[in-house]
Amino acid sequence: MRPVLSLCLNLALAWASAAPQTACRLRERFSLNGMYRKGDVILGGLFEVHFLTVFPELSFTAEPNQPRCESFHLSYFRLNFRGFQAAQTMVFAIEEINNNPNLLPNITLGFHLYDNCLKLAVAFRAATALLSGTEESFSDLRCTGSPPVLGIVGDPGSTHSIAISSVLGLFRVPMVSYFATCSCLSDRQQYPSFFRTIPSDAFQVRAMVQILERYGWKWVGLLFSDDDYGVHAAQSFHQEVSRFGCVAFSEMLPHDNDRAKVQQIVGIIRRSTARVVVAFSPQAYLLPLTEEIALQNLTERQWIASEAWATAAVFHTRQLLPFLGGTLGIAIRRGDIPGLQDFLLSLRPDFDPGNNMVSIFWEEMFSCKFKADSLDKVCTGQESLEGTGSAYIDVSALRHSYNVYKAVYALAHALHDLLGCKPGTGPFPGHSCAELHTLQPWQLVPYLQRVNFTTSFGDQVSFDKNGDALAIYDVMNWQRAADGTIRAVTVGVFDESAPPGQKLLLEEENIFWNFESHQPPRSICSEPCPPGTRKAIRKGEPVCCFDCLPCADGEISNQTDSRECYRCPVDFWSNQLRDHCVPKEIEFLSFQEPLGISLMTISVLGACICAVTLSVFARHRNTPVVKANNSELSFLLLLSLTLCFLCSLLFIGQPQRWTCQLRHAAFGISFALSISCILVKTIVVVMAFKAARPGGNAMKWFGVQQQRGTVLAFTVIQAVICVVWLTAASPIPYKNTHSQNSKIIYECAVGSIAGFSALLGYIGLLAAVSFLLAFLARNLPDNFNEAKFITFSMLIFCAVWIAFVPAYISSPGKYSDAVEIFAILASSFGLLGAIFAPKCFIILLHPEKNTKKALMGRESAKK
Repeated sequence: MRPVLSLCLNLALAWASAAPQTACRLRERFSLNGMYRKGDVILGGLFEVHFLTVFPELSFTAEPNQPRCESFHLSYFRLNFRGFQAAQTMVFAIEEINNNPNLLPNITLGFHLYDNCLKLAVAFRAATALLSGTEESFSDLRCTGSPPVLGIVGDPGSTHSIAISSVLGLFRVPMVSYFATCSCLSDRQQYPSFFRTIPSDAFQVRAMVQILERYGWKWVGLLFSDDDYGVHAAQSFHQEVSRFGCVAFSEMLPHDNDRAKVQQIVGIIRRSTARVVVAFSPQAYLLPLTEEIALQNLTERQWIASEAWATAAVFHTRQLLPFLGGTLGIAIRRGDIPGLQDFLLSLRPDFDPGNNMVSIFWEEMFSCKFKADSLDKVCTGQESLEGTGSAYIDVSALRHSYNVYKAVYALAHALHDLLGCKPGTGPFPGHSCAELHTLQPWQLVPYLQRVNFTTSFGDQVSFDKNGDALAIYDVMNWQRAADGTIRAVTVGVFDESAPPGQKLLLEEENIFWNFESHQPPRSICSEPCPPGTRKAIRKGEPVCCFDCLPCADGEISNQTDSRECYRCPVDFWSNQLRDHCVPKEIEFLSFQEPLGISLMTISVLGACICAVTLSVFARHRNTPVVKANNSELSFLLLLSLTLCFLCSLLFIGQPQRWTCQLRHAAFGISFALSISCILVKTIVVVMAFKAARPGGNAMKWFGVQQQRGTVLAFTVIQAVICVVWLTAASPIPYKNTHSQNSKIIYECAVGSIAGFSALLGYIGLLAAVSFLLAFLARNLPDNFNEAKFITFSMLIFCAVWIAFVPAYISSPGKYSDAVEIFAILASSFGLLGAIFAPKCFIILLHPEKNTKKALMGRESAKK
């Protein structure tokens, strides 16, 4: 069937006037350059051979002329005839298949190739001609038999392939492109019969991004051509690079060589801090840009080339080496085709109008004309191609042509599998198989989807579900050649099918860096944030531009470019660099530190003084001074003061459960015993004075037993308070991490504030009563009077403990324990000094006053 005939834009079928209803004829032909050879099955081809297309003016007053192609690529380009080489490679592959008895035996492949002249209008005309055929007329009005072509190799341009495949896909005509890389062509819904032997741009972008990641280039510029290839590649690049970096600028290259726009782009590149520039563009769009770069002497940039220009010899000139040298590019896989060079050299013009492309090529190659006037050199057709040194015969780095070779073989293998179908096993309705004389293009599509073979070069050829080829690229580096020009050297490979981490392999020691340092450049917007800091994105700027803020106290970041700081665990704190957590410093009043040693020394000294005083009183217990001051209570008071001095030692050292419980109980009971003794002594003084008056008998009610019982009762009350406190809410060791964030303060939690307050309050009550009684008895006769010393001692005691409360509350960490120890020692020394120092002074230094007469004489003298 030929349903596409009715849809052709510029062709029509008309009844032949000489034989109505018996034959059809073409209305007219397109003016196309091509090559043709007959066969049992015809394959079509679209190639870029000519560079310029001249379009006629449209006056709409006469039939328009056909657009025509003029001249090959400019002669000073080293890649003059790559497009024609690709076309001849298709011819070579078809001949090789025809000579292969194992592939399509007894079937001869033919071809019909056209030049698209790099213009969509011409390419679409050529595709239409391939689908409709070029026969002047035919009489099979039922449209049975095979169509003009079964499949098409090409078009190399993404924009051309999009337009042509949109029509071919309607009728499932297979098209295998060898150079169209736009990722949009992977959409099977829009392009159901499109295949390609070159990987999609999606894979190329991944390869580029992996190179950027390898060298830490997070700040890059992007240039792309104003066509489907450039636009879709730029979109994919933006998506991929956003995973780890940013695009500093993104500029579209003008398609009309607008010099003002090109100068503007070069200015943007110069002003940008990005030192790496990625370009997705065919070489034609880049030529004006490279010329402007050379004019403005723009150096110190690392260029990343897409496969469209990574191997383009048009840029491999001596003049561009300072600017483009060191370029890293992604190139399609290089291959080797045995026998191709000999075939290319054997080409000769045959003057067949269907093969006019060969004649045009010959005239361009040798600058001659077959139909020459007096000014032109005459072509003989026997000129030697071997000595031309042109890109046409250069098979050292076959890339485009190698993909053409694979595309032809892919169609051939699919056709071989199609014709090898056994009846009853086919994929068509009723498990039927196709027949050679009624082959249809759509029948080839499912077999092409499953094709899988290996070329003579060792590369596997197959297509994924989207019609894309296996993604494997060569990584190219532009280096200085011996003649001062640029040569593209393979320095690595990117294989999408390789395991993660092994997809990109680079020979880094062989890469040429076009910088004074001969090292890869740095291309970042902001320097990486070191550990200990976090990234703070600048408002209104890309995420790659940021400030580095130090982590707060107690927070760390242990990675470069950390987005946030992490708080240390409760027992840890950040080190000075804020890059890792260290155990917090543990603080408590230690026996090893100067403060602890000083307090311990004073405490022991106080206990020793008490012991010495006790020994002095014991030795002189029968003297009047000792007897006059109630020796038993004095001994008990000295013993309690010794305990007060020693209990302060419980506040030094790392808190333990038993020390926390014992320190406050020992402190409370010791001081309760001391103040009880002083209180009883004060009561005894008052009672003794009243007993000395006529009729006084108070002492008989407050004798030694009552005194002992009173001291015991007052002390037991404090003991009961301590027992209740320790039972209800016992003090325990506590790690205080709140008072000082950078330290762990080991302290004793009091457990119950009420219990601690009751303990201190009871001591304060005893002290207040003692102070009041002593103050009232201060003017009693001297020989009976100890009230003055008790008053003074209680005044010291109360002053110390009143000052203790605010000092204790405001002292941080271990200093709160030091304040409490100081209060204990100060009050203890106050009691010891005020009460016992005067007596020791008399006993030791003035024994002559330690007599009953002397004591009584003091009173008499006073009277």
